[in-house]
Amino acid sequence: MKKIFVFILFSLFCLFTIFSLNSCKPEEKIIEKQPIQISDEELQAKDVAVYKVRKIAGKERESLSLDFSGIEKPSSPDEFDTPFHFPPLRQYRTGTCWCFATTSFLESELKRLGKEEIKLSEMYTVYWEYVEKARRFIREKGDSALGEGSEHNAVTERMKQYGVVRATDYTGLIGEQTEHDHSELFQEWKNYLLFCQKNEYWDEDKAVSYVKEILNKHLGRPPETIEVEGKTMTPKEFMEKVLELPPEDYVCFISFKHLPFYTKGEYEVPDNWWHSKDYYNLPLDEFYKAMVEALKKGYTLAVGGDISEPGISGENDVALIPTFDIPSPLVDQDSREFRFYNRTSRDDHLIHFIGYRKAGNHDWFLIKDSGGSAHRGQFKGYYFYRSDYVKLKMLTFMVHKDAVPDLLAKFSD
Repeated sequence: MKKIFVFILFSLFCLFTIFSLNSCKPEEKIIEKQPIQISDEELQAKDVAVYKVRKIAGKERESLSLDFSGIEKPSSPDEFDTPFHFPPLRQYRTGTCWCFATTSFLESELKRLGKEEIKLSEMYTVYWEYVEKARRFIREKGDSALGEGSEHNAVTERMKQYGVVRATDYTGLIGEQTEHDHSELFQEWKNYLLFCQKNEYWDEDKAVSYVKEILNKHLGRPPETIEVEGKTMTPKEFMEKVLELPPEDYVCFISFKHLPFYTKGEYEVPDNWWHSKDYYNLPLDEFYKAMVEALKKGYTLAVGGDISEPGISGENDVALIPTFDIPSPLVDQDSREFRFYNRTSRDDHLIHFIGYRKAGNHDWFLIKDSGGSAHRGQFKGYYFYRSDYVKLKMLTFMVHKDAVPDLLAKFSD
């Protein structure tokens, strides 16, 4: 009897094993990685984690940071060869880094393309972005993200729709205001759209018209025409005939394993509120190399990524990955993907990359930044980003297509 029982158990085990093997989906092909070589010097280098007290939303809080005292970094933005760019501006109490960064990028592009130094209006684009967000929310009956954030290609999309004006034509400041503050604007805008959702009020024309009234109250009415060298023209005519700025010539890149490489797909973050699938997906090595080579050629980049890390410090004008997070040589496609997957890398902030140089064992990037933290240190509005931070934490970039023709040739469309 005992032998029969053992035989039955063994038979069931075999059947279960065969069934399990047959029912498993084929595994994806795993590419064998070459072992990463870490020198003794890199193994011995240890960054020190410290707690610092900071004021966040008016309250003092302890946060984990890095002891930056021993970090070797560039001593000044003057060490970088940089293309033309206007001095940094502050976005103040707004979530409009996406527009400040991309507008700065396009101003540098205008100069590179042989145009004059022309300061463009960020708030003209922001106005119409709020309009289009509201329009989609109504059309989708509430199934669309409501937030202040957006992406680089939203700027070029709004320019295609509404054109662009100079900063002197439209400031977005009312009365005696000298600093942007969208806290009341955003709350009123959002509350109205949530009211529409709650009451199932989906009349697009009336809802958008009311949204414009909210924006006019807080930002001022945007100009329908502007005067340029004695001629009256619309913002679209100014963009097309004077600036001759081609929005379709700018391309965006990402680097994620959850999409096939060398295909276009969606950048899956809330600020891509219209679910654009117009992002070129590259392996990390090519993604990073493209950024470096573009800067070496004299192009600049509009870049987006994560800034909620202990290795970034506005007071020290620097961003890097501490060894207590991950040693620099171990930053790769998988460590990058893991942080995006578990949401420790998020789409926090957009910035303008304007310079590159090699220093010691690292690449360094000069960043122009509209965020408040960038104005706490010695070099107001500038950061030095180290190569490991860029590889691990920068999630997307926009550049002129002429900077990356070989990469674009690898895509089927």
